[in-house]
Amino acid sequence: MPFSHHSHSGQFCGHATNTLEEVVQNAIKKGMTIFCMTEHIHRDRIDFYPNEEKSHTPKSLEQLYDDFYHEASRLRKAYADQIQLFIGFESEWIRDSSLGIIEGLLANYDLDLFVGSVHHVHTWPIDYDTPMYHEARKVAGGSDEQVFADFFDAQYAMLQVLKPPIVGHFDLIRLKSDKPDGSFRVWAEVWEKIMRNLKFVAGYGGVLELNSSSLRKEMSETYPQVEICKEFLSMGGHFTLSDDSHGIDQVGLNYGKVLDCIKAAGINEICHLAPAADGVKVNDSRFPNVGWKTVAVNDLEAHGFWKASNQSSSR
Repeated sequence: MPFSHHSHSGQFCGHATNTLEEVVQNAIKKGMTIFCMTEHIHRDRIDFYPNEEKSHTPKSLEQLYDDFYHEASRLRKAYADQIQLFIGFESEWIRDSSLGIIEGLLANYDLDLFVGSVHHVHTWPIDYDTPMYHEARKVAGGSDEQVFADFFDAQYAMLQVLKPPIVGHFDLIRLKSDKPDGSFRVWAEVWEKIMRNLKFVAGYGGVLELNSSSLRKEMSETYPQVEICKEFLSMGGHFTLSDDSHGIDQVGLNYGKVLDCIKAAGINEICHLAPAADGVKVNDSRFPNVGWKTVAVNDLEAHGFWKASNQSSSR
């Protein structure tokens, strides 16, 4: 029953480790029943990450995604009797060309989902390292408040155009900030933009992932923070689980702490993708083979995953 809707592997991502098959095998070993393979999309050369992509070209990164898709398809068949695997991608929203890349992937591949993420503000990566975050902050005006506001404006633009079925690490912008565990409510304009974005996601039926990667980066709560989860819940919004794993050591990591955040936010149901062939209603016409299914948090917590993976309800 525990699941993840966002993952990467070192086979197809320069800042991850292990093969995709090893990642899938580890998800099975830990008792996961649903696992989504969502590799990064390719980008323009100007947006390549330093070091890890210096040997690539835009064409080779495009080919890398194609290689990923075919390997993911092979694994889905090979392990069909052990785990339900879904195939998608994690988007980027950097410059005008990002939209064409995303539209091309949706048109050329038979996909189950994509995770709509923003990793850049003013074309600067905001989660890669602190110096780059500071460059984005400088362009925004020099303060965390200003770059936070610009991040949520960029996210809103992405949401309006793409309506992603899953919204990735909603408040990623806090990672390299001066106070990554601070409340967003201290800045009225930023909080207003957060509320605007949440209302939009709830309005089209998008799902927020409860992303555990913040916890391995020494933050105290998931992406998004509990205060944001409470607001989205009050809007009728839905949540799913994601480990955003970049290798086998991160599969299902810190899910016990995620469960703490779920309870603190008052969330009683979590949803996960399921095949439409199982009678699940299709919510997004772009993905006719899947829909969302809900599970009670009490039932989720009762699953053997928590013992098998040595998880607990506190970190």
